[in-house]
Amino acid sequence: MGRWSLPVLIFAARRLGLAASALLTVTIVVMGVTEILPGDACTAYLGEFIEPDVLASCRQDLGLDQPAYVRYAKWVTDLAHGNLGVSFKLQRPVTEILPPRIRNTVLLAGMAAIVAIPLALGLGVFAALHRDRAADLAISGMSVGLMAVPEFVTMALLVLVFALKLKWLPAVTTAPPTAPISHLLSSAALPATALVVVITAHILRISRAAVIEVLDSGYIEMARLRGVPPLRLALRHVLPSASAATVGVVALTMAWLLGGVVLVEQVANYPGLGTLMVQAVYDRDIPLLQAVTLVFAATYIGINLCADLFVMVLIPKLRPAAGVSSS
Repeated sequence: MGRWSLPVLIFAARRLGLAASALLTVTIVVMGVTEILPGDACTAYLGEFIEPDVLASCRQDLGLDQPAYVRYAKWVTDLAHGNLGVSFKLQRPVTEILPPRIRNTVLLAGMAAIVAIPLALGLGVFAALHRDRAADLAISGMSVGLMAVPEFVTMALLVLVFALKLKWLPAVTTAPPTAPISHLLSSAALPATALVVVITAHILRISRAAVIEVLDSGYIEMARLRGVPPLRLALRHVLPSASAATVGVVALTMAWLLGGVVLVEQVANYPGLGTLMVQAVYDRDIPLLQAVTLVFAATYIGINLCADLFVMVLIPKLRPAAGVSSS
C-alpha cells in the first residue's frame, strides 16, 4: 500500500457514511411523497365508490390503516433484513419482481453508454484540439441543439422514422420482462439511441471545456515549444490532466442515465425499472414504488462514490490534497 492509501481509505469511509445518510434521507422522502399521493392501493383497485366496510377491510389487510410512522419503521426494519415487502397488486415479493427489470434497464443503459461515452469523448477532444475552426463550430453547434431536445421527443422521432416509415425496428416492446436478452436487443435499439443522443451532447460539452482549459495551461505551452508531437501531447499530457472533470461528468451522466430512462422506457413500453415505477405510481403500489426509488437512489450514490474514488486513486496530483505527499 502506498503512502497515499490511508487518505484514500479515510475519504472512502467518509463518503460511505455520507452515502448511508443520503439513503436514509431518501427513505424518509419516499415515504413522505407516497403519503401525499391522492388515494391508495385500495381505492386504485376497488374504486372510490366501493362500500366503506369493504374499503376498510382492504386497508386493514394491506396495513394501510396504521399510522405512517409505524409503516415507515416496519419498512426500514424489513429493509435492514433484506426484505423489500410484497407488491400490493402483483402479490409477489418485490425481490422477485426487481431482478429482471434491473437487468433490462442495465442492458438499455449499457448499450447507450458503450456508444455514447467513447463517441462523446472523441468528439469533445477533437473539437477542443480544433478550437474555433469549422469542425469545432459544427460539433459545438450540434451538441447545443441536441441538448435542447428532450429525450422523449428524440424517441418519438426515432420511432417515426425507423419503426413507422422504414420498419427496421419495433416501435414498442412486446416481450415480457423475463424474456431472454437476445429477444430484447431489437426492442432496446431505439430507446438506447435516444439516450445516446442526449448523453453524448452533455459529455461532449464538458470534455471539450476540460481539454481547452488544459490546453491553455503553461506546461502545455512549454511542451509545444519543445516540439512535442500533437498526438503525443494529447494522449500523454492533455487527456490525463482533463480526466478529473471528465470522469466526474461521465459518472453524473451515467447516474442520470439510469434514472432518465423512465420517459424513454415509457414511450417504448420497454420492460425496465422506468415503466415499473410509472405503473407502481398508477397502482399506488407503495412497496414496489419505494423499492424502485431506492434502487435508483442507491445507484446514483454508488456511481458518484466510485467516480470520486477513481479520481482520487488514479490522478496523482489530487493525492497531496489529502494531506500527504504523492511521492
